Amino acid sequence: MTHSGNPFGQVLVALVTPMTADGEVDWPAVEKHIDDVITAGADGIVVTGTTGETSTLTDPEKLKLVEVGRSVSAGRAKIITGGGSNETAHAIELYKASEKAGADGIMIVTPYYNKPTQAGILTHFRLVADATDLPVILYDIPGRTGVPIKYETILRLAKHPNILAVKDAKGDFSEVSRVLNQTDLMYFSGDDANVLPHLAIGATGLIGVTANVAAAPYRTIIDAVNAGDLATATAEHKRLEPLVRAVMTHVPGTVAAKYILHGLGRISSPRVRLPLVGPEEWEAALIEDELDLVQNVPGADFSNFRPDRNAAAGGALPKVHGTTR
Repeated sequence: MTHSGNPFGQVLVALVTPMTADGEVDWPAVEKHIDDVITAGADGIVVTGTTGETSTLTDPEKLKLVEVGRSVSAGRAKIITGGGSNETAHAIELYKASEKAGADGIMIVTPYYNKPTQAGILTHFRLVADATDLPVILYDIPGRTGVPIKYETILRLAKHPNILAVKDAKGDFSEVSRVLNQTDLMYFSGDDANVLPHLAIGATGLIGVTANVAAAPYRTIIDAVNAGDLATATAEHKRLEPLVRAVMTHVPGTVAAKYILHGLGRISSPRVRLPLVGPEEWEAALIEDELDLVQNVPGADFSNFRPDRNAAAGGALPKVHGTTR
């Protein structure tokens, strides 16, 4: 199927999955959080991605997140299902089920742990893209998967009619420019600190973790870039810098985002599932020091910030593990 235009949105939130203190998905909090970020300016939601703790979610939880996202968004934002699997057969079935559940698009991560060759990566992406009519974002994040999607492989994948975009967390700006020059692929910044630089060389949008806390500034940046107003985009980028540092520097982004959202009273618990754990005392102190520097960021008022290090401590062991089948 050929998709015209941009079927994903531009301000995409890599959604955290709110959980209860015992590590079960907090479905009312999921609904509220999705509505919050859409109201703040997000036009795309990536559920079950890295930030959503895909590795420890069960398949039924992943599919319900798609269903809930579609219901809450009610057409206001696209729902993209992320994660996938490092087993091609499982990834195919999961994305086919996600399409039936109402996903608007899929984001396929490079198979992790297996460390496949480029031929294996190419085959994995092609087979998954063949299995669904949904538009596809390739997720290139070698720091987590162990292998990059090489330039030559991206060019070959760009010929697939369903593969429309790349989420780039590799940080090779010269390669991004080269691919943009030689293909019709859209690029989404997958590194919160590099959103504006990516946009400046032609990226379409972002898939951000910090946007869980403050989506509105990213809407401002996108709208400013679309209007050719670099000064406004740069000013917002600078305002966001300490918040981005707080979320992305000291602990995994999921952990920090939940810690901050809970301190702001926007989710009921900062709990993450093992092997992730909440910030240790010194890590929490570093996060809070960064937050002290945040000023005038829309949607991120820390004057009533009440972090709870005890509530965040440790990690949950859910009743049902996230099996691969």
